[in-house]
Amino acid sequence: MRVIISETEKTEEKSDFFNGTQLIVAAGLRVLVFDTIDGTIQQPLKGHKDIVYCVAYAKDGLWSPEQKSVNKHKVSSKITCCGWTNDGQYLALGMMNGVVSIRNKNGEEKVKIERPGGSSSPIWSIAWNPSKDEHNDILAVADWGQKLSFYQLSGKQIGKDRTLTYDPCCVSYFSKGEYIVMGGSDKQASLYTKDGVRLGTIGEQNSLVWTCGVKPDSNFVVLGCQDGTITCYQLIFSTVHGLYKDRYAYRDSMTDVIVQHLITEQKVRIKCRELVKKIAIYRNRLAIQLPEKILIYELYSDDSSDMHYRIKEKICRKFECNLLVVCSQHIILCQEKRLQCLSFTSVREKEWVMESLIRYIKVIGGPPGREGLLVGLKNGAILKIFVDNPFPITLLKLSTSVRCLDMSASRNKLAVVDEHNTLLVYDINNKELLFQEPNANSVAWNTQCEDMLCFSGNGYLNIKASNFPVHQQKMQGFMVGYNGSKIFCLHVYSMSAVEVPQSAPMYQYLERKMFKEAYQIACLGVTDSDWRDLATEALEGLDFDTAKKAFIRIRDLRYLELINSIEERKKRGENDNELFLADVYAYQGKFHEAAKLYKRTGQESRALSMYTDLRMFEYAKEFVGATDPKSTRILMTKQADWAKSSKEPRAAAEMYLSAGEHLKAIDIIGEHGWADMLIDIARKLDKAEREPLAKCAFYFKKLKHHGYASETFSKMGDLQALVQLHVETRHWDEAFSLVEKHPQFKNDVYVPYAQWLAENDRFEEAQKSFHKAGQQKEAVKVLEQLTHNAVVENRFNDAGYYYWMVSMQCLDIARDQTVEMLKKFDRFQHLAELYHVYRSIQRYTDEPFSSHMPETLFNICRFLLNNLTKEVPPGISKVNTLYALAKQSRKLGAYKLARYSYEKLQELSIPSRFQESIELGSLTIRSKPFHDSEGMMCYRCSTNNPLLNNQGSVCINCRQPFIYSASSYEVLPLVQFYLEEGISDEEAVSLIDLEVPHTDQREAQHTITDDHQTLRMDDGFDEIEEDPFTAKMSFEQGGSNFVPVKVSRSVLRSMSRRDVLIKRWPRPLKWEYFRSLLPDVSITMCPTCFKMFHSEDYELLVLQHNCCPYCRRPIDEPN
Repeated sequence: MRVIISETEKTEEKSDFFNGTQLIVAAGLRVLVFDTIDGTIQQPLKGHKDIVYCVAYAKDGLWSPEQKSVNKHKVSSKITCCGWTNDGQYLALGMMNGVVSIRNKNGEEKVKIERPGGSSSPIWSIAWNPSKDEHNDILAVADWGQKLSFYQLSGKQIGKDRTLTYDPCCVSYFSKGEYIVMGGSDKQASLYTKDGVRLGTIGEQNSLVWTCGVKPDSNFVVLGCQDGTITCYQLIFSTVHGLYKDRYAYRDSMTDVIVQHLITEQKVRIKCRELVKKIAIYRNRLAIQLPEKILIYELYSDDSSDMHYRIKEKICRKFECNLLVVCSQHIILCQEKRLQCLSFTSVREKEWVMESLIRYIKVIGGPPGREGLLVGLKNGAILKIFVDNPFPITLLKLSTSVRCLDMSASRNKLAVVDEHNTLLVYDINNKELLFQEPNANSVAWNTQCEDMLCFSGNGYLNIKASNFPVHQQKMQGFMVGYNGSKIFCLHVYSMSAVEVPQSAPMYQYLERKMFKEAYQIACLGVTDSDWRDLATEALEGLDFDTAKKAFIRIRDLRYLELINSIEERKKRGENDNELFLADVYAYQGKFHEAAKLYKRTGQESRALSMYTDLRMFEYAKEFVGATDPKSTRILMTKQADWAKSSKEPRAAAEMYLSAGEHLKAIDIIGEHGWADMLIDIARKLDKAEREPLAKCAFYFKKLKHHGYASETFSKMGDLQALVQLHVETRHWDEAFSLVEKHPQFKNDVYVPYAQWLAENDRFEEAQKSFHKAGQQKEAVKVLEQLTHNAVVENRFNDAGYYYWMVSMQCLDIARDQTVEMLKKFDRFQHLAELYHVYRSIQRYTDEPFSSHMPETLFNICRFLLNNLTKEVPPGISKVNTLYALAKQSRKLGAYKLARYSYEKLQELSIPSRFQESIELGSLTIRSKPFHDSEGMMCYRCSTNNPLLNNQGSVCINCRQPFIYSASSYEVLPLVQFYLEEGISDEEAVSLIDLEVPHTDQREAQHTITDDHQTLRMDDGFDEIEEDPFTAKMSFEQGGSNFVPVKVSRSVLRSMSRRDVLIKRWPRPLKWEYFRSLLPDVSITMCPTCFKMFHSEDYELLVLQHNCCPYCRRPIDEPN
């Protein structure tokens, strides 16, 4: 801190206050206003009748010069000092009785602070801290108990009292509240920190310092003394700091030290609580000189970014020195011409006395305890001193004084700035001056690069590499260090690290083809474009190692692959640099230069490949000439490839055709859908060129040109593909016509056709198509699914029809798997008839109206119940059947059967909709007689059978199965008979066709039954008039087994063809023969399903449905 006396004036005043542009002075009974610039009195203020002890300015307080009268407030003691808070809302008054009274601007007391000394310690000065950074208003109080104290606006004391060695008469905050100026009975003004730590003396006077004032926001201080002297001082604070590589330490608030890491921008504050006089930093050491001691700090760890310091040693001695330097184990004190080396335990180990004043000193490193110092003297001598060596080494002797020094990283070069601001660089070994530069005030070598230094001066930063010209750029401040690409700049009190691209020196090396040196510079920090330029230049200069490193930096894989391939080729023995350079030129886009080098090295094929890859076909044609037809064809193919990729497909296709590349041309034409162009190619191709033709056909199919595709497949003779085409395009007629000519493709057509029909919900046709294709399992599977769906959906008529179709499928399959399939056939035939019958019952119970007569419904119910002797198929309701039977039996007078039905219903779970009706019927039927109106007669034995039979639909006497009409389900007058052994079906039909004359005309009929145990009958021909067949119907009474009617040739010969119906089942089933016992009853049999009907019923149903009501065979379909 330097103090300059700005102005001194003699008056009789005893109190004053300094406020910016005006100086307010209390002089006896008057208040004088001075101008702070020239010291003239601006205005004398009169009105006080007693001595004025203190004055204070406020923004809007108790009084202003414009007011004619002053508001007065009485206090308990004499006021010695006063002060306004920053916002002008409160006034603090210091009194003779040791009390501080804080009042608002209306004069009302808000806080009262009583000092411990009371009236023996009058309050002689107070001041409010003007800092805006403080959270609370802080009041400094100085009393004549020689104490300095601090209080908040609330009256709470901050910290402890600070003891003084004199009676304080004045206190004032300096600048923005960072320091305190205080004077008193010691006849001097002192500077303190805002916490009350004494820093030093501002100025000494001849009498007691009665008052002091600080000009706001400036560094001027005014003192008023007892003898009437007013003195103005200017305070200048010098920078106390130290730098080593990337660590910078500087003084803050006079008592603190802040260590800043210039790379990571980390900061750490070390509080010393005393005036910091000197700072030195080196590696992991930090030395701080205080007024009475030196503190040595060290880092906690060796981490380069560690910022935690701890005290290592304390040297409790007072030292006077101009410069302070710290090493690993020593501190160096510089005072004028003398250097002293002390250990950390305060032992003086060495001392050097120079011939001239020391102007500059710097630690240049070395082993711990043996560090070297670089020293510059005022007489121009430059010395190197080692801490462990008592003899200095003279490096150079200049003619002028030294201002700044630095040595290069290898200790081979020395940079010096003299007092004429000239930079001189010497070779230390031979003392030769390498170069010099003007306008320099500081210099530093790059710590990472031997040949680079920078210096500052005249507002410019100068960077010099080797002996190249200097590169300049503007910079504010003072350059103090150079590490890699970072330059450390001190501007006023702030140190910052400036990132400087090293592009300029790098390009200087590149111009001289010094690639390795340029790479070292680039490593310090250049842009990506600079790295690319370095890599490219090194590659063209065939320095592959440098180029590879540079391309790795910018992650250019393309060039790295080129360099790797060149290195591999060099390992294999290639050493033609011109060929390598040609490859480099090709990668860089210098194609003509590359082609010339390729031609010079005899690698014309590479040049051709390069031009064709680049689509430079004109250059390629010029390069090849018209002498090589093979190369010309290859060139044309590549040109077509390019045209294809450049979205000129028609030109590409034509080029491919010219080059004979039919497949590629067809691909392009097909992808763009040019069918006319494609059919032209297909017609021109030879039928032996199957691959191009097949591709043409593929694209025709893709473009849905069925005719062109068919033509192409026909030309190829590929019938299989043609069939597949018809199938895929759903052209079934063409497919069927092709199958007629070539039956081997039957499966290829009918199976997809059946699948297509099934997908379009035409399942019955699909089933027939599967059957035609010989896919019996698929056909049966479709039918089974149809049947299941029909049952689930209560479509029992369809279910019966599908079961009949399944049974016929099983019969068709039974030629190979006889036993199993025949069982399925019988089962499905039975289910078909049950579902066909149940449809009528379901409609009667579920729908409001029925189309059947009561007798028909009655017969249907009896037929169904007689055949439900075992399990009940899914979907068929026994409740519905018994309910319908009970209702119809009652109507027709079969009361016994009706009562039986109601009793059976009671055993079953009855739906709620039938519950009431059934319960009522069960009651009312008991009022009817317990018998049926009539039974059912057997046409074989004339026995009257009950209406329901537990044994099934057979006669209770002769066990002959009943034959029912498939529409009304009345018993038909038919008896089944069997042929004797040795009589074939063909012979039997021929014998029946002989037809012995009869007196009555009879019509032809049809019938069906099951196989049973047989009994052989007599084979003679009696000449009695009785019908031979009637004789065969006789049987032994009381037998438990069924005895079928078995006829001989003579009996067959006696039968009339009109009385016999034959079910001509396909193999392996046998034909079934039936004889009508009432020829007048007309019976018709369906030739497909072999179901029997009364002729009138059949004709009516066929007219209604245009088909058989059972098997749905159309009437116009041939048998």
